[in-house]
Amino acid sequence: MRLLIPLAVLGLIFTTSAPNSTEAPTGFDNKSNGVADDATHQADQTKFEEVEQLSDGLGPLYNAQSCRECHQSPVSGAASQVTELRVGHQGPEGRFRNPDIPIAHGAEVISGRSLVNDRAICPNAAFPNTEIQERVPQTETIRTFRLALNLLGDGFVEALADQSLIDLAAQQCKSSHRKICGQILQVPIVEAPGQMGVGRFGWKDQHASLLSFSGDAYLNEMGITNRLQPDEVTKLCNTVSEPNDTPGPDGLSDIDRFARFIRATKAPARDAQLASSALAKEGAGLFGKIGCAACHVETLTTAPAGTKINGATFTIPAALGSIAFHPYGDFLMHDVGTGDGILQATREHYGNKVFQMMSGYLLKQDFESSRNKLRTAPLWGVRLRPRLMHDGATLTLRDAILRHRGEASHVTQQFEKLKKEDQEAILEFLKSL
Repeated sequence: MRLLIPLAVLGLIFTTSAPNSTEAPTGFDNKSNGVADDATHQADQTKFEEVEQLSDGLGPLYNAQSCRECHQSPVSGAASQVTELRVGHQGPEGRFRNPDIPIAHGAEVISGRSLVNDRAICPNAAFPNTEIQERVPQTETIRTFRLALNLLGDGFVEALADQSLIDLAAQQCKSSHRKICGQILQVPIVEAPGQMGVGRFGWKDQHASLLSFSGDAYLNEMGITNRLQPDEVTKLCNTVSEPNDTPGPDGLSDIDRFARFIRATKAPARDAQLASSALAKEGAGLFGKIGCAACHVETLTTAPAGTKINGATFTIPAALGSIAFHPYGDFLMHDVGTGDGILQATREHYGNKVFQMMSGYLLKQDFESSRNKLRTAPLWGVRLRPRLMHDGATLTLRDAILRHRGEASHVTQQFEKLKKEDQEAILEFLKSL
């Protein structure tokens, strides 16, 4: 279904709220949104919070021991202050190149990924002389940190029709006279080989499916191989059979439970008391009037229940169908002057098999043009984050606004022209999200 996108030209306010839609449930109670019953959701949460051990396949290179370690404030599935490190360099032809990182005194070189893992399981008692910790070579001059993302409400994001995002990008560009043009990236659905979808998850929109996203994170953040990502980053120090993540008695693997847990989370709730204040309401109007809502879109609506998505591997259930939710984001790629210069590593995110199968199509995607673009940060729950922007380097909401350049330059200028009390009203509105 193609959703019409009304436009209020003043302020470029977009919405895809359908007349027969239902409001998304919100809250920080870790109860299900209806995708699963609460008992199943709690069991999935327990798996999401489980601390992985060496016997489970942790590592050999990794960043965290559980999903919750990076997604936990204020509840499991939310954001955190945890960052990951990505590096690379510019080749002589001017294009981004992934790093080559030697480990084990040069015995092996890690390549094909921009992620640098902060932790390693060796040396240990079994391998006292094998040192595999990654360190950034001097040659890798493009470097950035990226904050862990909020996952709450992402089931609604996954249930957005591809066409809704495509239409939003087109309307956004047309209505702003090409000042603001969100970029769409078609990315592989790893669980549906040969199928593509509009990316919406990750700072670089590298995934369209929560199952693909879960498989990626399980390998690259925890070192746990799974059916979607069966190849270890390094075989050194590895003693556990592959893949590490195997189906349980119910036929589901950990990554299936992770995806189901995220799909069943409620959207982040607003501060109801603050949101109802006159100042915050005034700020909401000004937020739209100066153009912030062009990218930080207030309302989006999911596709109807029964719609098949993710290469027909998932059918949108009633709990996610025709739901209006309020992310204050467009899930598109933009250059707002804060880009880190890192190109998404296709082999890292999709695995060797999918990369080889779809390398021709992936090369036709204009990934290079997205080097300095990032997915618009959805603002739902922003009041609960002390570190802002993709790298966590910005600490106040005002500074976050003023850091926007590039496509957002004229919006930042409009904010700076406002009277002090109007600026404060916008900040009060943001504090309610």
